[in-house]
Order: sequence, then structure tokens, then C-alpha cells
Amino acid sequence: MTGVTLVLEDGSEFKGTLFGAKASVSGEVVFQTGMVGYPEALTDPSYRGQLLTLTYPLIGNYGVPKDEEGDYGLSKWFESSRIHASALIIGELSEEPSHWSCSRSLDQWLQEQGVPGIQGVDTRCLTKKLREKGTLLGRLLVEGTEENQVPLQNPDLRNLVQEVSLKEPRVFNPSGSVRVTIVDCGVKFNQIRCFAERGARVTVVPWDHPLHPDDFDGLFISNGPGDPQLCSSTIQNLRSVLDLDQNQTKPVFGICLGHQLLSLVIGAKTYKLKVALVCRLWFHL
Repeated sequence: MTGVTLVLEDGSEFKGTLFGAKASVSGEVVFQTGMVGYPEALTDPSYRGQLLTLTYPLIGNYGVPKDEEGDYGLSKWFESSRIHASALIIGELSEEPSHWSCSRSLDQWLQEQGVPGIQGVDTRCLTKKLREKGTLLGRLLVEGTEENQVPLQNPDLRNLVQEVSLKEPRVFNPSGSVRVTIVDCGVKFNQIRCFAERGARVTVVPWDHPLHPDDFDGLFISNGPGDPQLCSSTIQNLRSVLDLDQNQTKPVFGICLGHQLLSLVIGAKTYKLKVALVCRLWFHL
């Protein structure tokens, strides 16, 4: 088995064994507390440039489904067309997955996608450190790789939204009765699906696409990765919509990065939380 070490910017080291692709990477180390949902998390564009830690002790036990196209031309099982996380950090990898939808193991999928993983890490210890010190940058170094061979990259200095956004507008459920435009800052497939299932004609446009209220009945700004202040084109385009008089205004709302962008449009300021809120919450009414 190939050894691999996670080295944090504060000098802390976590040793483990490699699975997935044989590659050394760097990025922002974050954690997520869900028991299930690793295929969805890894393909969520919001994790772009991040080394994702899963706190549940055993990961991969139900494998990875094949990429099937479902309703509206969207993937049935994934949130985008590829893995966006730079690496995966776990306690233990299940090497014999079992599930009716399983087509390959997590190890095989990460190899296909060119994404490395480390297992054998005390994820409780790592998560406590991230919770107490805040999000840290880190390097995942395959044995034989020196730290100076892998630059310590801060993904927040890049325009990650530009990296994950589609390049040309795309329409889903063209026969829908209500026109909803989604500004793709890192939209998840299930968000598009939810609109389409409720009868909307969904037009997904790039992050910097010009906006005009005549083109939609409602405007949605999606989630996404990175610093919203780098999305100056999106902010300017949204301002042109919100500055219209009341007779021309349309419903506008956002989620995650989307409502941060709306906050910037109306003059508020944004700042990064010490610890990213990456958990799964269930509400019972």
C-alpha cells in the first residue's frame, strides 16, 4: 500500500494510506458530517479546490452508482458531471461495497476522476482542529513527494465560480409554463430538477451572463464556491435587475453564495466564517 501524508499549514501531519488516484494536491481542508451522500458531496461544485474530510468512520460501503441520465437530461445520482473536490480524507475505506445501484467502488471512481484519497486518518482529531483553529490550507503528499514540490494553494484567491459555471445557456423542461432563469455559480443538478418538477421552464445561464427581466418570470442565483466578491460581473448584472422600478421587478432569490451575492448588490459586506458550515441538517415539522 502506498503511504500518503496530510500536512496542514500549521505543521500538523496526519499519515495514512492512499486510495484513488496517485497524485499530490493542495487546497483548503474542510469537513462534512453526513453519514451518507459522498457521491453527491464530491460532485457538488461548492467543494471546488477543497480537501474534503468526511467525519463518519466508514465510507464507501454502498459504492458509487453508474452515471445514468434521468428526467430532464440530468444525472440521476450526481450533482454535476464530475468530482470537484481536490481530495478526499476519511477514516476507513470500505473495499467491498454492497448496494443495488453500485457499479464500482469509491476507490475505482476516484481513480477514474484523477482524485486522490487518504484513509487511516483520525478524522475526529482533524475535525476538532479545524473547528478550533478554523479552516486550514493543506497538502496531500504521496510518499516520495517533498512539500516544496506542491505549492500551497488558496482556492479563495481564484475565481472558482468562473471555473465551475457552464459556458453557454442551457434550457431544461422547455414546455414548462413558468420561466425561471438560474444564474449558474455552481448550481447542483437537483436544484434544476426541483424547479422543472414544479412546472418551470428552466434556463441556466453562465455566471456572467447579462440579465433582463423580460427573459424570465423569476430569477434564481445558485450556490457555488469561493469568494463572492470576485464575481463582479454577476454583481453588476444583478444590480441592473434590482435597480428597476417596481413595475418591472420580478421575484429574485438566491441560496448560499447566491444570497451573499444579493447582499453585495444592496451594499452589504461579506466575510468568511472561521469554520465552514458543512453538515447535514434534518428538520421535522
